Amino acid sequence: MTLSRRAVLSAAAGLAGCATASASFPTQTVAVEGTPFDMPPLRLPVFDGRPRFAITDFGASADSQAKTSAAIAKAISAAHEAGGGIVVVAPGSWPTGPVHLKSRVNLHLDAGALLRFSPDPADYLPAVLASWEGLECMLHSPLVYAHDCEDIAVTGAGTLEARMEVWQQWFGRPKAHMDALVALYRMSVDGVPARERRMTDGDAHLRPPFLHFNRCRRVRIEGVRIVNSPFWTVHPFLCEDVLIRNVSIRAHGHNNDGVDPEMSQRVLVEDCTFDQGDDAISVKSGRERDGWRLGQPSRHIVMRRCRVLNGHQLMAIGSELAGGISDVLVEDCEVDNSASTHKVQLFNLLFVKTNERRGGYVRNIHMRRVKAHRLAGSVLDVDTDVLYQWRTLMPTLERRLTPVEALFVSDVEVVEAKHVSRLRGEAALPIRGVSVQRVKVGTLTGETHDHRNAAEVSV
Repeated sequence: MTLSRRAVLSAAAGLAGCATASASFPTQTVAVEGTPFDMPPLRLPVFDGRPRFAITDFGASADSQAKTSAAIAKAISAAHEAGGGIVVVAPGSWPTGPVHLKSRVNLHLDAGALLRFSPDPADYLPAVLASWEGLECMLHSPLVYAHDCEDIAVTGAGTLEARMEVWQQWFGRPKAHMDALVALYRMSVDGVPARERRMTDGDAHLRPPFLHFNRCRRVRIEGVRIVNSPFWTVHPFLCEDVLIRNVSIRAHGHNNDGVDPEMSQRVLVEDCTFDQGDDAISVKSGRERDGWRLGQPSRHIVMRRCRVLNGHQLMAIGSELAGGISDVLVEDCEVDNSASTHKVQLFNLLFVKTNERRGGYVRNIHMRRVKAHRLAGSVLDVDTDVLYQWRTLMPTLERRLTPVEALFVSDVEVVEAKHVSRLRGEAALPIRGVSVQRVKVGTLTGETHDHRNAAEVSV
């Protein structure tokens, strides 16, 4: 039952002492069983029985973005000050600017609720600390943002939608944008503090992620539908204990990955549907000096029982992986874009990508029991020379190769693919320890296996 605003304020006053008592907030332990590596259980917040804070009690209006934005912020503050609570978005279409979560708050969208986010980049200022393709900087605020929070959630059967009128104009890469990328890279090389790397001026046009949780602990994202995104869609950055369950994402813009766990640990993505313009999931761990400086690997990442309707890869590892990536499992997933109205080129099921500048490491990556339709590429592809636009933007300032080892693929069925496996290691550092077993491809358009600079391979 939704509390009145008077009751909400009374609850906040009576429980204000709980606002900083995070240790007392209820959590549950979620075991991830059957992994081929030692996977610690996730610790996650429990919001059952917490007070509910309806945004309508705080002045939300379906006709006013300003009133709705203010109401959401007030409801979040009240829930936080009450020691934890559920901010409820009722059925209807609600225009809003960015939503900034606080610790022990669950943003809950009832069935039929639609949060429509402003298309105006000016509404996402002042800038906040975030990350752009592995480099920390001050960006336009993500649409849903949390920094250094614990016990947070976005749940429900409602929808979060990004209005793209302006963001899609920023998809292009004119000279001003490319110059901004070079400037940001050089700031990282020169050790400029992240909070001094302001990337919102002029025509830099570095788009923010949709949901960006920065340095957060114990995160739940469950049930919601996410439509469109300026950039990466769900981006846990330097996070621990993250559950993404029963989420549906449809985003067909430039760089519209589904989920990008970066320098994060103990992440479970299960029973989700991805309809992407880029990778379904891409595990990352920072670019060059930022990845080396932060020194936090991504590990213990599990994706299971997911369905991919469109996307470039089912699972990508990298290319930003300077902090290292290990202990990743993809299992019991299906990739089928045969009935989709968006024909995104589906390249590979598992794609490990790095280059001579990254350093870091990749090891202990598993994919098993996956079915797919047609692939333009391979079931498994490893490429150690992926530089994209950086090949011409910046020279190699420091050469650090990436050890890639212990990759395991088994029990996969594909209608059509170019290769079962394609491996491109460095002559000075071959890929090692690859096992590809029980993979069935109906039609092969190239060689079954195409390997260079790879050792200890079992196919």
